[in-house]
Amino acid sequence: MAEDSKKKGKLRRVAALSLTMLKIGLFTFGGGYAMVALLEREFVSGKKWIDKDEFLDLVAIAESTPGPIAVNCATYIGYKLAGVVGSAAATLAVCLPSFVIIYLISLFFDAFLSLKYVGYAFRGIQVCVIYLICSAGVKMLREMEKDFLSCAIVCVTVIAMTVLSFLSVGFSSVFYILIGGAVGVFAYFLSKIIGNTRKDGKK
Repeated sequence: MAEDSKKKGKLRRVAALSLTMLKIGLFTFGGGYAMVALLEREFVSGKKWIDKDEFLDLVAIAESTPGPIAVNCATYIGYKLAGVVGSAAATLAVCLPSFVIIYLISLFFDAFLSLKYVGYAFRGIQVCVIYLICSAGVKMLREMEKDFLSCAIVCVTVIAMTVLSFLSVGFSSVFYILIGGAVGVFAYFLSKIIGNTRKDGKK
């Protein structure tokens, strides 16, 4: 009896997870970065299935691993909430709307692009995408731990991205994440070494 109740609860969670991911995949324009804001609102602020710190780690992992960030986020969240079944359901649900819409557009591609109002709609969508990406970044920045190392990495990254953009130098965002992670690991081990040295000195 308890086992049946547990299975039903898991199925309900998988269904809720699939519907949420389907909604996010259907109404998100602009790729994975625009989807981050919706993921945070649904799973952190809304349903509270994951906490803020874990979501920040999730975004960093999803960006630094192979594949689209939106799909990686969906796979991780699905696995955390409902195991392998949840992972597969979440990944399928977030990809399905894009696949169906692109397939339908491909059937009438030339006629679709020739519509004047479609061009106007895409211009409006571009503005919304910029807002979604910026709002996600600002919210994550507010929730970030405000220590010296974190603030220094943010400042250096923003300056580097700005300078390289003005100079038209191509530099993948993945490298920023990997360099930031390497600096964090180095700072952690350095603090451990300094701490152990101080303890030995006191002895």
